[in-house]
Amino acid sequence: MTVKKLSSGRPLFVRLKTARGRTVSSQRWLMRQLNDPYVQQAKVDGYRSRSAYKLIEIDEKFIILKPGLTVVDLGAAPGGWTQVSLEKVGSKGRVVGIDLMPMDPIEGATLIYGDFCDLEKIEEIKMCLKGPVNVVLSDMAAPSTGHPQTDHMRIMALAEEAFLFAQEVLGTGGSFVAKVLQGGTEKELLQLLKKHFEKVCHFKPPASRSDSAEMYVIALGFRP
Repeated sequence: MTVKKLSSGRPLFVRLKTARGRTVSSQRWLMRQLNDPYVQQAKVDGYRSRSAYKLIEIDEKFIILKPGLTVVDLGAAPGGWTQVSLEKVGSKGRVVGIDLMPMDPIEGATLIYGDFCDLEKIEEIKMCLKGPVNVVLSDMAAPSTGHPQTDHMRIMALAEEAFLFAQEVLGTGGSFVAKVLQGGTEKELLQLLKKHFEKVCHFKPPASRSDSAEMYVIALGFRP
């Protein structure tokens, strides 16, 4: 690959030298990754994924992560949101992450391998928490099928499961954040959230790619 440099020495634009062995879609994905400033900054800041900045931007606007809080990160792999949560809650806080994909350890966090919908895993999470949760996060998304309606149904199903879990563990005043697709949250979920939270809104953080339909539903002030 050839790299153009800024005067500071940082890459300005990376171009693939050869496409040998790559499909057109994989070439596009690699080009986007190589030239994504959030990907580059994540390497500098030591985050495991560019999505870490989505949570940082969500927190800057809604201030959901505070020192001493307890956080559950659903679909945590590779760990970017868990890292940000740890930084925000500090040594007196607690962060538990769970994912179907195994993750390398993150110092200060409890990581669980498995499905958060599994009753045994729910009990395992509760044992790690030792009390009510302040924040439930979900950046989960099912693999894209390329069919908008199917993708929307899949991601909404994950958001609904995340909310059902949040109902079980959130303490009074807690917060819930879940990824959805643009076009709005399904009426049933939105109505449920409004019944159980003081404030519910949608937010698309700047770190979300402009060509992505993803956005986040933010629910604040849980009422058990």
